Parts: sequence; C-alpha cells; structure tokens
Amino acid sequence: MTETAPPPAAQIAGQTGLDIAAIQRILPHRYPFLLIDRVIELSRKQRIVAIKNVSANEPFFTGHFPGFPIMPGVLIVEAMAQAGGALLLTEVPDREDKLMVFTGIERARFRRPVVPGDQLRIEVEVLAWRRTAVRMQGNAYVGEKLAAEAVVTCQLVPRKRADSSPAAASFNSDNSSDDDGGAQ
Repeated sequence: MTETAPPPAAQIAGQTGLDIAAIQRILPHRYPFLLIDRVIELSRKQRIVAIKNVSANEPFFTGHFPGFPIMPGVLIVEAMAQAGGALLLTEVPDREDKLMVFTGIERARFRRPVVPGDQLRIEVEVLAWRRTAVRMQGNAYVGEKLAAEAVVTCQLVPRKRADSSPAAASFNSDNSSDDDGGAQ
C-alpha cells in the first residue's frame, strides 16, 4: 500500500471535522499511542474537540489496574496534547518535517475515572499561539462530567532522525532553565 502525500495545510484547516485517516495524515502517532479517534469540531487557531473511544482492549488496561481498569491520567493529558497538536499542525504547511513536543503541563486535575466503554470528549482551547509554540487549556469529559483538565504547552521542532538529534539538543537547551530539566 502506498502512502499518499498529506493534503495542503490550508485544505485541512478549512475543515470542521476529521476522521481517523485525516488525523493520521496530520499527527505522527500510531496505535497504541494515537489517542484521538475523531475530530468533531475545529476552529482555526482557537479550538478543537476530539473523541477518544475507550476500549477494553487498550494495552494500558492490562496493568492499570488488573480487575479495576482505569485510563491513566497522563494518557488523558497526552490526548489533550494530541488534539491541540492536530489543531496547530493544520496550520503548518511543512508539518511532515515537524514534531509537536510537550514543554509543560500545569494545573492537571483528575476529577473522575475513565474506564472501558467510556467515550472521552477532549475540548482544547488556545490560550496563546506563537508561530512555533502554543499554550492550551484542555478539558476531557465523559458525557457531561469533567474527567480531567490541564493547561499544556507544546513546541514545534524540526523532525530529525533520532541518531542525528539536533532537534533534541535544541529542545533541551531551550528548556534547560525548567525545574524538571526539560523532561517530557
């Protein structure tokens, strides 16, 4: 099967929803780490609403927790970042040459467990937008109940091969003053 070239950023940015195939053309994540299944609302540079259908077959449920499966909160925050990344990357014409990486998580709160069979609705609003970085408020709901919330910041970096690592060196030097040493 041949992979098709990603559609122009302007074409995607004009859409209000995205199916899984369109999401995979935007984000580099793949199963089991692609944590959004569909985008149901997209307002350029402002807001995105994505859906994650939480299945009993998710690999993390094997160990978190046996007999009482709960989606790890850190993966809910990752889903927020992926939704925000999809929003930002729709604006980047050369997105296949870029990666969106976490640079911060603030005020993360987990309000209720997310379990197999739940449908997670991830709502992300842009708080600040720069050409290579974004700060977003993410809220994750099951039905009308807030399950988790966090402010996430992400940075756009060049995508390089892991063995050449200029992006990692640049990223780490840009964040060396962080309390956590720029760890992700």
